[in-house]
Amino acid sequence: MKIAVVAANGKAGKLITNEAVKRNHDVTAIVRHKNQTEAPQVLQKDLYDLTAQDLKSFDIVVDAFGVWDPADMDLHESSLMHLVDCLSGTNTQLFIVGGAGSLYVDAEHKKQLKDTPDFPKEARPVAVGMGKALERLKDRSDVQWIYVSPAASFETDGVKTDDYTIASNEYVENNEGESKISYSDYAIGFVDAIESGKYNQVQISIYQN
Repeated sequence: MKIAVVAANGKAGKLITNEAVKRNHDVTAIVRHKNQTEAPQVLQKDLYDLTAQDLKSFDIVVDAFGVWDPADMDLHESSLMHLVDCLSGTNTQLFIVGGAGSLYVDAEHKKQLKDTPDFPKEARPVAVGMGKALERLKDRSDVQWIYVSPAASFETDGVKTDDYTIASNEYVENNEGESKISYSDYAIGFVDAIESGKYNQVQISIYQN
């Protein structure tokens, strides 16, 4: 498949890019600065400057953009909506590197992880910002989107185990009572989800068994 990864130099974006290259997909890294990935093609351009013309040839566009400064939380929503507008009415699938805060902790889907008492206060601004972007995304039936949440503990330096599950939009703990996933396993599961071709307009999650 022809895959473009927006913000490919980021922690998740880089691993997803390299995993897709490893599997012999035709990958383009979309970056603002010098490419730091293994992608054979590079488009050096700011996300907000991307156009429908830039993205029209891709089967998959991966949105790996993220910000953590509390003052920039609105960028989660505006950046995602810009990509959605670029892909509106096309057959290109938009896979989003999401957050865990929007996972539901009840079967009725009334309460999300970010609203539980033990959710880390320092992570809440990001969770709220990403949650608002996801709610806007759910209103867009004109785009083939897939929102991919990690487990609650998203471990930058976590061990690659190759032992993970792709699940629904509900919070899940493994047999040890943990909800975690390494960036490495997340990237593998992310590309697995792309290759499966079975998801559309849905939030999924990836957690370590």
